[in-house]
Amino acid sequence: MNYSVIRWLVGWVLCIEAAFLLIPLALCLGYGEPYAVDYLIAIAIAAVPGVLMARRRPKNMAFYAREGFVATALSWIVLSLAGAMPFYISRCVPRFVDALFEVISGFTTTGASILSDVEAMPRSLLFWRSFTHWLGGMGVLVFLLALLPMTGGQSILIMRAESPGPSVGKLMPRLRRTAVTLYGIYLGMTLLEVVFLLFGGLDLFSAFCVSFGTAGTGGFGILNDSFASYSAYIQIVVTVFMFAFGVNFNFYFFLLIRKLRAAFSMEEVRGYLFIFLAAFALVAVNLMTQGGMDPGGALLHAAFQCSSIMTTTGFSSVDFDLWPTFSKTVLICLMFVGACAGSTGGGIKVSRILMYFKNIGAELKRLIHPRSVPVARLDGKALDKAMVGSVNMWLLAYIAVFFGSMLLVSFDNFDFTTNFSAVAATLNNIGPGLNLVGPSRNFGDYSAFSKLVLMFDMLAGRLKIFPMLLLLRPATWRK
Repeated sequence: MNYSVIRWLVGWVLCIEAAFLLIPLALCLGYGEPYAVDYLIAIAIAAVPGVLMARRRPKNMAFYAREGFVATALSWIVLSLAGAMPFYISRCVPRFVDALFEVISGFTTTGASILSDVEAMPRSLLFWRSFTHWLGGMGVLVFLLALLPMTGGQSILIMRAESPGPSVGKLMPRLRRTAVTLYGIYLGMTLLEVVFLLFGGLDLFSAFCVSFGTAGTGGFGILNDSFASYSAYIQIVVTVFMFAFGVNFNFYFFLLIRKLRAAFSMEEVRGYLFIFLAAFALVAVNLMTQGGMDPGGALLHAAFQCSSIMTTTGFSSVDFDLWPTFSKTVLICLMFVGACAGSTGGGIKVSRILMYFKNIGAELKRLIHPRSVPVARLDGKALDKAMVGSVNMWLLAYIAVFFGSMLLVSFDNFDFTTNFSAVAATLNNIGPGLNLVGPSRNFGDYSAFSKLVLMFDMLAGRLKIFPMLLLLRPATWRK
């Protein structure tokens, strides 16, 4: 284990966070809020250990899969601990476990909240709360790779550990250019949404906060009713951008370099579009026939909620916990499917779903024709045994964490639907669940122990399970 390079990376993450905390500090001063000293203390808490850890570049920069996973998991934990300080020091969130829950939910782009009155929060903290979505959406370490000149091919291990999805590769020959390109696309799409929202009548502050939540597919809103108060135009714009940020960013890269055939031949993107359209049609029809909605409202809310849940954003234009059972069941299914790999969305990912079905199809062919050797393919490429094995092991780990978490949070003695949807919403990085954690409620009723379990789920879901599990394995820390 190369502890020095892990220390160096974690230090740089803290330094970057301290720099970003200057933005809400500036807003605090601009709005005349009495929390400037609190922000300065929070910045010092991040900056001082960050500078001490990052000031000396390690002589040995070599690291392998174990260091990549550990550095990623520790960076996200330390990032969250420091990021919670403005909420806790200002006493806007009096309990540290609640402040930590809120910030982990922000950085992991989950959007699950313990706040009962969002509008009572200071505007600078609302901005920081939404900004954590944007930072966590593409990945803090991916941002670090875009800034730091790191040598050695092993740096791809950091991107693979942090980027959502079953596989990550270089889009360009140099990994740093890949990271810069990804963040350039991410920033450009975010600013484009800001412009559209400004045309819809939102002020600059609201436009940025909403765009941060959409871009990171996070779901933190700045109004108590999430999106119910916004106009149909704003809801349509956000629906489109939620869907867009759930697309694999490789698709946009191919469009950028004018490789249209490569872009539109991506099976995952086509599958993502098909699943969304099918879910949208089913929910819209069900809302019109059983939910008593007019066609316009059914189409608008079905599109918004299907886009929000499938991309794991978690915004709500209505209280979908009151919808017919069929529509809620479709949304629950979308919670598990999730968005594309290589996007800012969570969930199992469309690429994994396609792999599972293709492997099932190949196995059925083998059973019918025992002498044949059927090969499952994705995007025209054969799925090798290593990839299939890795995806299957991920699913087993996912199931184990899911039901283990269900068992632990059940000590709070809430109903099954609440616990099931709470774990599904946090492990899949969605936000709202059903019943006591539905769109009109929050996670504040859970005990501190259950919140710690759900915080682990949020981090595990964002980091593809294994980096968090490795931290719990004693052998990981042996030299």
